[in-house]
Amino acid sequence: MEINRYIDHTLLKPACTSDDIKRLCEEAKKNNFFSVCVNPHFVKLAKKCLDKSNVKIACVVGFPLGANTTNIKVLEAVEAVKNGANEIDMVINNSKLKEKDYNYILDEINEIREKAGVLTKVIIETSLLSQDEVEKMCEIVNLSKAECIKTSTGFVGEGAQLETVRLMASKMNGNKFVKASGGIRDKQTALAMINAGAKRLGTSSGVKIME
Repeated sequence: MEINRYIDHTLLKPACTSDDIKRLCEEAKKNNFFSVCVNPHFVKLAKKCLDKSNVKIACVVGFPLGANTTNIKVLEAVEAVKNGANEIDMVINNSKLKEKDYNYILDEINEIREKAGVLTKVIIETSLLSQDEVEKMCEIVNLSKAECIKTSTGFVGEGAQLETVRLMASKMNGNKFVKASGGIRDKQTALAMINAGAKRLGTSSGVKIME
């Protein structure tokens, strides 16, 4: 198993610097990770650092709370792609989920996916949700034009849990997949998430996992 090709090498800390991002990209190239995952204002730098490599760039949108209006999320996603992002990791509006405004969530996902035009991962916060709500979000993502559902931002609660990843993976249709994110800090946990059905791992511990 090429575990490195499951990894979105991630750095989203609020006080990270350009030097940190440059280091992230060098680590990603050295380990041949699938992608780096960065905040919007670092996409251009990541693009420059990863020039002529096969490491992709994922950019978060509406991060970390998902409380932005849809228009702002769309603008953020479109600009990220313009600046070099290959994938978008968008945070849903959790308030709308709690209010059962499912059409709002579906419409927002689809508008971001359509306008950005790249593979889109839908971030939920599983630690804030009931099992029924997690299953409902799986249903919405299956109905949507997005390709992936992601367990968490890593900024709230306990992050990815094996049973939840297993549940989400069992609900995905066709080529849609699960990204496990939050709390994946060692090889044992990474392998367990993959065995539970995750097709992508969001982690800031990629180098440690590989070592």
